[in-house]
Amino acid sequence: METSEEQLKYPIGHFECPDTITEHHLKTWVAVLDGYPKRLNALVKPLTDYQLDSEYRPGGWTIRQVVHHIADSHHHSYTRFKWSLTEDTPLIKAYNQDEWAKLEDTKHAPVSMSLLHIEAIHKKLVYLIRTLSETDLNKSFVHPETQKTVPLKENIGIYAWHSNHHYAHILKALERKGWITI
Repeated sequence: METSEEQLKYPIGHFECPDTITEHHLKTWVAVLDGYPKRLNALVKPLTDYQLDSEYRPGGWTIRQVVHHIADSHHHSYTRFKWSLTEDTPLIKAYNQDEWAKLEDTKHAPVSMSLLHIEAIHKKLVYLIRTLSETDLNKSFVHPETQKTVPLKENIGIYAWHSNHHYAHILKALERKGWITI
């Protein structure tokens, strides 16, 4: 069975935010964020440098770059939460993830550094989210590239999806290369 480029880029599909975000959505998303570091560690820690330096899809980042990207991206998300909670609908700073992926620390640093960072930032993020009121969850930021206003409750869903999205990238890459079977 041939896998399309779209399936390789988006193995779980694109994020689709429900029209109404319920308490159930939030609890499910927070559970994903809470358990993600442990799941990611279990998948990535046993990998060799050769495996980590393999592309997750043809023309894509290496698994190592994906892990470092997750740490960078989720750190940005945590900062966006803090800005939104302390400023009135801030215009956030975007970053060029493709250029960041080309930096030496992303291309060559041990993934253990980012795995520790992901564990710490998720603990802080989940702790913070669990303290938020409905008013806080409705606070938002503006993304400069899309000019879209993103409520924090939607951003929780985006980053739960982002976690699963990159987990699937790594898992599917390992399956395609025959390094694991599910």
